[in-house]
Amino acid sequence: MSILEMKVPSPGESITEVEIATWLVKDGDYVEKDQAIAEVDSDKATLELPAEASGIITLKAEEGDAVAVGQVVCLIDTSAAKPSGGAAPVAEAPKAEEKKEEVKAAPAPAAAPAATYATGSASPAAKKILDEKSIDAASVQGTGKDGRVTKEDALNATPSMGTPTGGPRGTERKKMSMLRRKVAERLVEAKNTTAMLTTFNEVNLTEVNKLRSEFKDAFKAKHNVGLGFMSFFTKAVTRALELFPDVNSMIDGQDQIKFDFADISIAVSGPKGLMVPVVRNAELLSFRGVEAEIKRLATRARDGQITVDEMTGGTFTITNGGVFGSMLSTPIINPPQSGILGMHNIIERPVAVNGQVVIAPMMYIALSYDHRIIDGRESVGFLVAVKEALENPMELLMNNDPKKALEL
Repeated sequence: MSILEMKVPSPGESITEVEIATWLVKDGDYVEKDQAIAEVDSDKATLELPAEASGIITLKAEEGDAVAVGQVVCLIDTSAAKPSGGAAPVAEAPKAEEKKEEVKAAPAPAAAPAATYATGSASPAAKKILDEKSIDAASVQGTGKDGRVTKEDALNATPSMGTPTGGPRGTERKKMSMLRRKVAERLVEAKNTTAMLTTFNEVNLTEVNKLRSEFKDAFKAKHNVGLGFMSFFTKAVTRALELFPDVNSMIDGQDQIKFDFADISIAVSGPKGLMVPVVRNAELLSFRGVEAEIKRLATRARDGQITVDEMTGGTFTITNGGVFGSMLSTPIINPPQSGILGMHNIIERPVAVNGQVVIAPMMYIALSYDHRIIDGRESVGFLVAVKEALENPMELLMNNDPKKALEL
Protein backbone atom coordinates (compact mmCIF):
# COMPACT_ATOMS: atom_id res chain seq x y z
CA MET A 1 0.00 0.00 0.00
CA SER A 2 1.32 3.44 -0.97
CA ILE A 3 -0.25 6.37 0.90
CA LEU A 4 0.07 10.00 -0.17
CA GLU A 5 -0.56 12.65 2.49
CA MET A 6 -2.25 15.69 0.99
CA LYS A 7 -1.40 18.88 2.84
CA VAL A 8 -2.98 22.33 2.58
CA PRO A 9 -0.88 24.39 0.15
CA SER A 10 -0.19 28.05 0.84
CA PRO A 11 -2.76 30.12 -1.10
CA GLY A 12 -0.71 33.28 -0.76
CA GLU A 13 1.63 35.37 1.31
CA SER A 14 0.52 36.05 4.93
CA ILE A 15 -2.22 33.37 4.82
CA THR A 16 -1.60 30.75 7.52
CA GLU A 17 -5.01 29.11 7.80
CA VAL A 18 -7.91 28.07 5.58
CA GLU A 19 -11.33 26.56 6.17
CA ILE A 20 -12.77 23.45 4.52
CA ALA A 21 -15.87 24.94 2.90
CA THR A 22 -17.11 21.90 0.95
CA TRP A 23 -15.82 18.41 0.24
CA LEU A 24 -16.55 17.57 -3.40
CA VAL A 25 -15.87 13.86 -2.83
CA LYS A 26 -16.85 11.30 -0.19
CA ASP A 27 -14.64 9.24 2.07
CA GLY A 28 -13.64 6.11 0.11
CA ASP A 29 -14.18 7.61 -3.36
CA TYR A 30 -11.70 6.94 -6.13
CA VAL A 31 -10.28 10.26 -7.35
CA GLU A 32 -8.24 11.15 -10.41
CA LYS A 33 -5.12 13.28 -10.30
CA ASP A 34 -5.92 17.03 -10.57
CA GLN A 35 -9.61 16.38 -9.88
CA ALA A 36 -11.11 19.08 -7.62
CA ILE A 37 -11.77 17.36 -4.30
CA ALA A 38 -12.62 20.32 -2.04
CA GLU A 39 -13.35 24.02 -1.91
CA VAL A 40 -11.39 25.89 0.77
CA ASP A 41 -11.96 29.41 2.06
CA SER A 42 -9.07 31.67 2.89
CA ASP A 43 -9.59 35.11 4.36
CA LYS A 44 -9.43 36.53 0.83
CA ALA A 45 -10.90 34.02 -1.60
CA THR A 46 -12.42 30.59 -2.19
CA LEU A 47 -10.04 28.16 -3.89
CA GLU A 48 -10.33 24.63 -5.26
CA LEU A 49 -8.07 21.91 -3.86
CA PRO A 50 -6.99 19.44 -6.60
CA ALA A 51 -6.01 15.82 -5.94
CA GLU A 52 -2.25 15.36 -6.14
CA ALA A 53 -2.56 11.75 -7.35
CA SER A 54 -5.11 9.13 -8.37
CA GLY A 55 -6.41 6.62 -5.81
CA ILE A 56 -8.83 5.96 -2.96
CA ILE A 57 -9.30 9.01 -0.73
CA THR A 58 -9.65 9.11 3.07
CA LEU A 59 -10.80 12.43 4.50
CA LYS A 60 -9.02 13.76 7.59
CA ALA A 61 -10.94 17.00 8.14
CA GLU A 62 -14.60 17.93 8.35
CA GLU A 63 -16.45 20.69 6.51
CA GLY A 64 -16.15 23.87 8.53
CA ASP A 65 -12.81 22.88 10.09
CA ALA A 66 -10.10 25.53 10.19
CA VAL A 67 -6.83 23.91 9.11
CA ALA A 68 -3.33 25.33 9.07
CA VAL A 69 -1.31 25.64 5.89
CA GLY A 70 0.76 22.46 5.67
CA GLN A 71 -1.72 20.35 7.68
CA VAL A 72 -2.77 16.94 6.31
CA VAL A 73 -6.43 17.04 5.23
CA CYS A 74 -6.73 13.72 3.40
CA LEU A 75 -4.89 10.56 2.44
CA ILE A 76 -4.81 9.02 -1.05
CA ASP A 77 -4.03 5.32 -1.46
CA THR A 78 -2.19 5.52 -4.78
CA SER A 79 -1.82 1.73 -4.98
CA ALA A 80 -5.58 1.19 -5.11
CA ALA A 81 -6.95 -0.03 -8.42
CA LYS A 82 -9.43 2.08 -10.31
CA PRO A 83 -12.95 0.62 -9.90
CA SER A 84 -14.32 -1.17 -12.93
CA GLY A 85 -16.57 1.00 -15.03
CA GLY A 86 -14.50 4.11 -14.37
CA ALA A 87 -14.06 6.38 -11.41
CA ALA A 88 -16.76 6.59 -8.83
CA PRO A 89 -19.02 9.58 -9.42
CA VAL A 90 -18.05 12.69 -7.53
CA ALA A 91 -20.42 13.42 -4.70
CA GLU A 92 -22.46 16.56 -5.12
CA ALA A 93 -21.68 19.34 -2.70
CA PRO A 94 -24.36 19.51 -0.02
CA LYS A 95 -26.90 22.24 -0.56
CA ALA A 96 -26.49 25.28 1.60
CA GLU A 97 -29.77 24.70 3.39
CA GLU A 98 -28.71 21.16 4.33
CA LYS A 99 -25.67 22.50 6.14
CA LYS A 100 -27.57 24.99 8.21
CA GLU A 101 -28.32 24.08 11.77
CA GLU A 102 -31.96 24.94 12.34
CA VAL A 103 -33.65 24.98 15.71
CA LYS A 104 -37.39 25.39 15.79
CA ALA A 105 -39.38 25.87 18.98
CA ALA A 106 -42.82 24.32 19.11
CA PRO A 107 -45.43 27.10 18.94
CA ALA A 108 -47.43 27.68 22.08
CA PRO A 109 -51.25 27.59 21.88
CA ALA A 110 -52.74 30.94 20.94
CA ALA A 111 -53.75 33.18 23.83
CA ALA A 112 -52.33 30.73 26.36
CA PRO A 113 -52.16 32.06 29.94
CA ALA A 114 -48.73 32.83 31.37
CA ALA A 115 -47.17 29.74 32.94
CA THR A 116 -46.64 29.67 36.68
CA TYR A 117 -43.52 27.77 37.64
CA ALA A 118 -42.60 28.69 41.19
CA THR A 119 -43.67 26.51 44.03
CA GLY A 120 -41.58 28.49 46.49
CA SER A 121 -40.82 32.14 47.04
CA ALA A 122 -37.99 34.21 45.64
CA SER A 123 -34.95 34.93 47.77
CA PRO A 124 -34.46 38.61 48.68
CA ALA A 125 -31.58 38.98 46.22
CA ALA A 126 -33.59 37.25 43.50
CA LYS A 127 -36.64 39.41 44.21
CA LYS A 128 -34.58 42.59 43.85
CA ILE A 129 -33.20 41.49 40.50
CA LEU A 130 -36.63 40.42 39.23
CA ASP A 131 -38.17 43.72 40.32
CA GLU A 132 -35.48 45.59 38.36
CA LYS A 133 -36.31 43.49 35.31
CA SER A 134 -40.07 43.91 35.89
CA ILE A 135 -40.48 40.13 35.96
CA ASP A 136 -43.11 38.38 38.08
CA ALA A 137 -41.42 35.82 40.36
CA ALA A 138 -44.30 33.43 39.69
CA SER A 139 -43.25 33.20 36.03
CA VAL A 140 -39.75 32.02 36.90
CA GLN A 141 -38.97 28.34 37.46
CA GLY A 142 -37.03 28.10 40.71
CA THR A 143 -34.16 25.64 41.07
CA GLY A 144 -33.66 26.07 44.81
CA LYS A 145 -35.08 23.97 47.61
CA ASP A 146 -38.85 23.51 47.32
CA GLY A 147 -38.81 25.49 44.06
CA ARG A 148 -37.29 28.59 45.62
CA VAL A 149 -36.17 31.17 43.01
CA THR A 150 -32.45 31.76 43.51
CA LYS A 151 -30.31 34.74 42.56
CA GLU A 152 -28.94 32.75 39.61
CA ASP A 153 -32.49 31.97 38.45
CA ALA A 154 -33.28 35.68 38.55
CA LEU A 155 -30.12 36.62 36.64
CA ASN A 156 -30.98 34.10 33.91
CA ALA A 157 -34.62 35.12 33.69
CA THR A 158 -35.75 37.05 30.62
CA PRO A 159 -38.78 39.32 30.38
CA SER A 160 -41.90 38.04 28.68
CA MET A 161 -42.10 38.81 24.97
CA GLY A 162 -45.87 39.06 25.07
CA THR A 163 -48.64 36.59 24.43
CA PRO A 164 -47.58 33.81 22.02
CA THR A 165 -49.48 33.97 18.75
CA GLY A 166 -48.88 30.45 17.51
CA GLY A 167 -46.86 31.76 14.54
CA PRO A 168 -43.47 30.38 13.48
CA ARG A 169 -40.62 31.17 15.86
CA GLY A 170 -37.75 29.23 14.30
CA THR A 171 -34.16 30.38 14.49
CA GLU A 172 -31.19 29.53 12.35
CA ARG A 173 -27.51 29.40 13.24
CA LYS A 174 -24.90 29.21 10.50
CA LYS A 175 -21.16 29.59 10.86
CA MET A 176 -19.83 32.51 8.86
CA SER A 177 -17.29 31.65 6.19
CA MET A 178 -13.67 32.58 6.77
CA LEU A 179 -13.99 35.21 4.02
CA ARG A 180 -17.05 36.74 5.68
CA ARG A 181 -15.31 36.76 9.08
CA LYS A 182 -12.25 38.44 7.58
CA VAL A 183 -14.38 41.08 5.89
CA ALA A 184 -16.03 41.76 9.27
CA GLU A 185 -12.65 42.06 10.98
CA ARG A 186 -11.33 44.45 8.34
CA LEU A 187 -14.41 46.66 8.52
CA VAL A 188 -14.08 46.96 12.28
CA GLU A 189 -10.34 47.53 11.92
CA ALA A 190 -10.96 50.36 9.48
CA LYS A 191 -13.42 52.04 11.84
CA ASN A 192 -11.15 51.64 14.86
CA THR A 193 -7.74 52.46 13.41
CA THR A 194 -8.40 55.28 10.93
CA ALA A 195 -9.64 58.83 11.37
CA MET A 196 -12.32 58.21 8.76
CA LEU A 197 -14.36 61.09 7.41
CA THR A 198 -16.73 61.27 4.42
CA THR A 199 -17.36 64.15 2.06
CA PHE A 200 -20.17 64.25 -0.52
CA ASN A 201 -20.99 65.80 -3.86
CA GLU A 202 -23.41 65.24 -6.72
CA VAL A 203 -22.80 64.64 -10.40
CA ASN A 204 -24.88 65.47 -13.43
CA LEU A 205 -24.39 62.50 -15.77
CA THR A 206 -26.09 64.02 -18.80
CA GLU A 207 -22.90 64.14 -20.89
CA VAL A 208 -21.85 60.62 -19.90
CA ASN A 209 -25.28 59.34 -20.91
CA LYS A 210 -25.06 61.10 -24.27
CA LEU A 211 -21.70 59.51 -25.04
CA ARG A 212 -22.88 56.07 -23.98
CA SER A 213 -26.06 56.35 -26.06
CA GLU A 214 -24.14 57.48 -29.14
CA PHE A 215 -21.28 54.99 -29.04
CA LYS A 216 -22.32 51.96 -26.95
CA ASP A 217 -23.51 49.86 -29.90
CA ALA A 218 -20.35 50.43 -31.94
CA PHE A 219 -18.21 49.91 -28.83
CA LYS A 220 -19.94 46.60 -28.06
CA ALA A 221 -19.69 45.41 -31.65
CA LYS A 222 -15.97 46.12 -31.91
CA HIS A 223 -14.73 45.20 -28.42
CA ASN A 224 -17.30 42.58 -27.31
CA VAL A 225 -17.77 44.39 -24.00
CA GLY A 226 -20.29 46.99 -22.88
CA LEU A 227 -19.53 50.68 -22.44
CA GLY A 228 -20.65 51.07 -18.84
CA PHE A 229 -20.34 53.75 -16.18
CA MET A 230 -17.37 52.07 -14.48
CA SER A 231 -14.90 53.04 -17.21
CA PHE A 232 -15.93 56.69 -16.96
CA PHE A 233 -15.66 56.65 -13.17
CA THR A 234 -12.35 54.77 -13.20
CA LYS A 235 -10.85 57.23 -15.70
CA ALA A 236 -12.18 60.16 -13.67
CA VAL A 237 -10.67 58.68 -10.48
CA THR A 238 -7.22 58.07 -11.99
CA ARG A 239 -7.17 61.66 -13.28
CA ALA A 240 -8.14 62.98 -9.83
CA LEU A 241 -5.47 60.83 -8.14
CA GLU A 242 -2.82 62.45 -10.35
CA LEU A 243 -4.08 65.89 -9.29
CA PHE A 244 -4.28 64.98 -5.59
CA PRO A 245 -1.59 62.34 -4.92
CA ASP A 246 -2.14 62.33 -1.14
CA VAL A 247 -5.40 60.44 -1.80
CA ASN A 248 -3.33 57.79 -3.60
CA SER A 249 -1.17 57.03 -0.57
CA MET A 250 -1.17 55.10 2.69
CA ILE A 251 0.35 55.18 6.16
CA ASP A 252 3.06 52.71 7.14
CA GLY A 253 4.07 53.31 10.74
CA GLN A 254 5.32 56.91 10.81
CA ASP A 255 5.81 57.09 7.05
CA GLN A 256 3.54 58.12 4.19
CA ILE A 257 3.85 55.99 1.07
CA LYS A 258 2.77 57.66 -2.18
CA PHE A 259 2.19 55.70 -5.37
CA ASP A 260 2.94 56.89 -8.90
CA PHE A 261 0.51 54.31 -10.27
CA ALA A 262 -3.19 53.69 -9.71
CA ASP A 263 -4.19 50.12 -8.87
CA ILE A 264 -7.94 50.51 -8.50
CA SER A 265 -9.81 48.00 -6.33
CA ILE A 266 -13.36 47.43 -7.60
CA ALA A 267 -15.81 46.11 -5.01
CA VAL A 268 -17.97 43.32 -6.47
CA SER A 269 -20.51 41.00 -4.90
CA GLY A 270 -19.53 37.33 -5.22
CA PRO A 271 -21.21 34.09 -4.10
CA LYS A 272 -19.13 34.11 -0.90
CA GLY A 273 -19.66 37.80 -0.16
CA LEU A 274 -17.90 41.05 -0.95
CA MET A 275 -14.71 40.74 -2.99
CA VAL A 276 -12.40 43.51 -4.15
CA PRO A 277 -10.33 42.52 -7.23
CA VAL A 278 -7.75 45.02 -8.48
CA VAL A 279 -7.45 46.69 -11.88
CA ARG A 280 -3.67 47.15 -12.19
CA ASN A 281 -2.23 50.39 -13.62
CA ALA A 282 -5.70 51.67 -14.41
CA GLU A 283 -4.20 55.06 -15.29
CA LEU A 284 -2.66 53.46 -18.40
CA LEU A 285 -5.78 51.66 -19.59
CA SER A 286 -8.18 52.88 -22.26
CA PHE A 287 -11.96 52.77 -21.85
CA ARG A 288 -11.90 49.38 -23.57
CA GLY A 289 -9.11 48.16 -21.31
CA VAL A 290 -10.93 49.17 -18.14
CA GLU A 291 -14.25 47.61 -19.20
CA ALA A 292 -12.59 44.37 -20.35
CA GLU A 293 -10.56 43.98 -17.15
CA ILE A 294 -13.51 44.71 -14.87
CA LYS A 295 -15.61 42.17 -16.78
CA ARG A 296 -12.85 39.56 -16.51
CA LEU A 297 -12.36 40.07 -12.77
CA ALA A 298 -16.09 40.20 -12.01
CA THR A 299 -16.66 36.95 -13.92
CA ARG A 300 -13.86 35.21 -12.03
CA ALA A 301 -15.22 36.47 -8.70
CA ARG A 302 -18.73 35.29 -9.59
CA ASP A 303 -17.46 31.86 -10.63
CA GLY A 304 -15.30 31.48 -7.50
CA GLN A 305 -12.07 31.49 -9.53
CA ILE A 306 -10.57 34.75 -8.27
CA THR A 307 -7.08 34.40 -6.80
CA VAL A 308 -5.46 36.06 -3.81
CA ASP A 309 -3.01 37.91 -6.05
CA GLU A 310 -5.89 39.42 -8.02
CA MET A 311 -7.30 40.97 -4.84
CA THR A 312 -4.08 42.20 -3.25
CA GLY A 313 -2.30 45.53 -3.45
CA GLY A 314 -4.87 48.13 -4.53
CA THR A 315 -4.11 51.79 -3.87
CA PHE A 316 -7.71 53.15 -4.03
CA THR A 317 -11.18 51.57 -4.09
CA ILE A 318 -14.41 52.24 -6.00
CA THR A 319 -17.66 50.71 -4.74
CA ASN A 320 -21.02 50.96 -6.51
CA GLY A 321 -23.96 50.64 -4.15
CA GLY A 322 -26.16 52.14 -6.83
CA VAL A 323 -26.59 48.77 -8.54
CA PHE A 324 -28.56 47.70 -5.46
CA GLY A 325 -30.57 50.94 -5.30
CA SER A 326 -28.54 52.87 -2.72
CA MET A 327 -29.14 56.62 -2.87
CA LEU A 328 -26.44 57.68 -0.40
CA SER A 329 -23.93 55.96 1.87
CA THR A 330 -20.65 56.42 3.75
CA PRO A 331 -18.38 53.68 2.36
CA ILE A 332 -15.77 52.23 4.70
CA ILE A 333 -12.08 52.51 3.78
CA ASN A 334 -10.39 49.34 2.55
CA PRO A 335 -7.21 49.26 4.71
CA PRO A 336 -4.36 49.99 4.29
CA GLN A 337 -5.69 52.30 1.58
CA SER A 338 -6.61 55.85 2.53
CA GLY A 339 -9.61 56.51 0.30
CA ILE A 340 -12.71 54.93 -1.24
CA LEU A 341 -15.22 56.40 -3.68
CA GLY A 342 -18.87 55.43 -3.32
CA MET A 343 -21.16 55.52 -6.38
CA HIS A 344 -24.95 55.50 -5.96
CA ASN A 345 -28.10 55.18 -8.00
CA ILE A 346 -28.95 57.60 -10.79
CA ILE A 347 -32.17 59.52 -10.26
CA GLU A 348 -33.74 61.98 -12.68
CA ARG A 349 -34.60 65.13 -10.74
CA PRO A 350 -34.93 68.87 -11.30
CA VAL A 351 -31.67 70.84 -11.12
CA ALA A 352 -30.62 74.35 -12.08
CA VAL A 353 -28.46 74.49 -15.24
CA ASN A 354 -27.41 77.90 -16.58
CA GLY A 355 -30.24 79.54 -14.70
CA GLN A 356 -32.87 77.13 -15.99
CA VAL A 357 -34.59 74.26 -14.19
CA VAL A 358 -34.08 71.04 -16.13
CA ILE A 359 -34.57 67.34 -15.44
CA ALA A 360 -31.17 65.64 -15.29
CA PRO A 361 -29.76 62.20 -14.36
CA MET A 362 -28.12 62.92 -10.99
CA MET A 363 -25.93 60.77 -8.77
CA TYR A 364 -24.63 61.41 -5.27
CA ILE A 365 -20.98 60.44 -4.83
CA ALA A 366 -19.11 60.02 -1.55
CA LEU A 367 -15.43 59.95 -0.67
CA SER A 368 -14.45 58.36 2.63
CA TYR A 369 -10.85 59.12 3.52
CA ASP A 370 -8.32 58.79 6.32
CA HIS A 371 -8.05 62.27 7.83
CA ARG A 372 -4.69 61.38 9.39
CA ILE A 373 -3.06 61.62 5.98
CA ILE A 374 -5.58 63.46 3.76
CA ASP A 375 -6.69 67.00 4.61
CA GLY A 376 -10.01 68.57 3.77
CA ARG A 377 -8.56 70.51 0.84
CA GLU A 378 -7.29 67.34 -0.84
CA SER A 379 -10.42 65.31 -0.15
CA VAL A 380 -12.87 67.96 -1.34
CA GLY A 381 -10.63 68.86 -4.30
CA PHE A 382 -10.39 65.22 -5.31
CA LEU A 383 -14.16 64.77 -5.30
CA VAL A 384 -14.67 68.00 -7.24
CA ALA A 385 -12.13 66.79 -9.82
CA VAL A 386 -14.11 63.55 -10.23
CA LYS A 387 -17.30 65.57 -10.64
CA GLU A 388 -15.71 67.90 -13.23
CA ALA A 389 -14.43 65.00 -15.32
CA LEU A 390 -17.80 63.24 -15.33
CA GLU A 391 -19.69 66.42 -16.24
CA ASN A 392 -17.25 67.24 -19.04
CA PRO A 393 -15.94 63.82 -20.17
CA MET A 394 -15.47 64.85 -23.80
CA GLU A 395 -12.73 67.34 -22.90
CA LEU A 396 -11.26 65.98 -19.67
CA LEU A 397 -11.38 62.21 -20.33
CA MET A 398 -11.41 61.95 -24.14
CA ASN A 399 -9.31 64.92 -25.29
CA ASN A 400 -12.27 66.01 -27.45
CA ASP A 401 -11.94 62.88 -29.62
CA PRO A 402 -14.40 60.23 -28.36
CA LYS A 403 -13.87 57.86 -31.31
CA LYS A 404 -10.15 57.75 -30.68
CA ALA A 405 -10.63 57.40 -26.91
CA LEU A 406 -13.06 54.54 -27.47
CA GLU A 407 -10.82 53.00 -30.16
CA LEU A 408 -13.58 53.05 -32.76
